[in-house]
Amino acid sequence: MRRPSPLVPSPGQESVWDYPRPPRIEKVDERVTIRLGGVLVADTRAAMRVLETSHPPVYYLPIADFIDGALSDAPGSSFCEFKGAARYLDVRGGGLVAAGAAWNYPDPTPGFEALTDRVAVYAGPMDECTVGGEVVVPQPGGFYGGWVTSSVVGPFKGGPGSMGW
Repeated sequence: MRRPSPLVPSPGQESVWDYPRPPRIEKVDERVTIRLGGVLVADTRAAMRVLETSHPPVYYLPIADFIDGALSDAPGSSFCEFKGAARYLDVRGGGLVAAGAAWNYPDPTPGFEALTDRVAVYAGPMDECTVGGEVVVPQPGGFYGGWVTSSVVGPFKGGPGSMGW
């Protein structure tokens, strides 16, 4: 399948087609929040984002910035050719449980050590995820966990027909 034509970013936007492969990790200066079941389950100004070609950023929050009891081990695992072995986590808030809605890399591969003790969350099962006060849109598809904001343009991997990108 051929690479799609990237959208042209407007001033203040980034094209995900300018992101590198292998991915790059960046500090996030903005406040990042996650709500589930009407409860603020995570709130941080210490997030990191992973930028990879064709994907909206994936935000990793410090485990310490989740409320007590918000994260618990879930079945399943996966492997990223860049970051290593991931484990999955349930997210709990306000009496709700989003099964397997988060993941982290307990022992990331060299170059990705900044992700140790950080968790990424699928935006779809949450009530709301925000970056800098903006409510994010989940990356298309059910596997990737990127967060789409007005600061990024695609097209984004994850939707129908994008598997070969």
